[in-house]
Amino acid sequence: MQIDLSIFNPKARPLLGLDISTSAVKMVELTETGQNAYRVERFGIEYLPRDVVVDGNIANLEAAAEAVRRCWRRLGTSTKYVAMSLPTAAVITKKIILPANLRETEMEVQVESEANQYIPFALDEVNLDFQILGPAPSSPDEVEVLIAASRKEKVEDRIACAEAAELKPLVMDVESFATQAAFELIRPQLPVTIKDPIVALVDVGAVATKVTVMRGDQPVYSREQAFGGAQLTQDVMRSYGMSAEEAESIKRSGAAPENYEPELLRPFVENLALEVSRALQFFFTSTQFNQVHQIVLAGGCAAIPGVDEVVATRTQVPTVIANPFAGMSISSRVRPRQLQQEAPLLMVACGLALRRFDQ
Repeated sequence: MQIDLSIFNPKARPLLGLDISTSAVKMVELTETGQNAYRVERFGIEYLPRDVVVDGNIANLEAAAEAVRRCWRRLGTSTKYVAMSLPTAAVITKKIILPANLRETEMEVQVESEANQYIPFALDEVNLDFQILGPAPSSPDEVEVLIAASRKEKVEDRIACAEAAELKPLVMDVESFATQAAFELIRPQLPVTIKDPIVALVDVGAVATKVTVMRGDQPVYSREQAFGGAQLTQDVMRSYGMSAEEAESIKRSGAAPENYEPELLRPFVENLALEVSRALQFFFTSTQFNQVHQIVLAGGCAAIPGVDEVVATRTQVPTVIANPFAGMSISSRVRPRQLQQEAPLLMVACGLALRRFDQ
């Protein structure tokens, strides 16, 4: 979803991908080095205190804006234009078919009248956008159009947060679309040799696990489950009598008491693998598909060492950790090992950074 924040094409100027999730602010800056070839110029992650972002909504604007400002300063970039995204649950999307020969103003009128049928709010309360996907499968005289709509306050909260950090939003995307854009960079690296393999992209975040199953480059299924890294944080807080901040710090630093791994981390990873296995069963029972060729793990929990092996053993499906930067060159100011470690957290930010190169 592109919002009318600027008359400029985002391709014409540098643009940062800015992802504000439940647990952290993440930024990525890419440059183009050739046809579909990119370099990672900078990236940054600034962890958020609890309850700053709740259920995808920015609950504490000042704290969120302060984290964005700190993350931007640490990047050391002069670029202030950002591409942001809305949580997938905050956006209603619908594909419609329209005549191919409509002028843009006529198409806008048609989109509005179609949107009226699907959107349970008054149109003056929503930001509405559309994108032509291409010729309709049924007829060459028609086009397939994707409509996206979100409540204005959801968009305005995100814009206010960026502007409070003195950044300038140019693009408002949808998290699931940004993730798919980053997944397109991963797809060629997968060790699957069949045409149009079925790949489950499993993003295990702080409070939810989002599963998107792709057949080739088309999403065929998506589901969200209430399971995430916050459960491990709660276990750490309970076991060691710690605050949430102390528990998060232990999870990230690895400087944990010696019973942490056998008593807390390992059972959590086994639970995570069970959740992934359960998600695949939901997929098989609610679609005509009965196998998955590859699992790609993303999100903060994908950074836990060895989690891919546990998931592969439990599901009997080859599993890799998401790294959309694997085929990119890296600027001298980026530490390669750190980038590889943080890569699964940066899927949305990477997909947003790619918006700079949109036609």
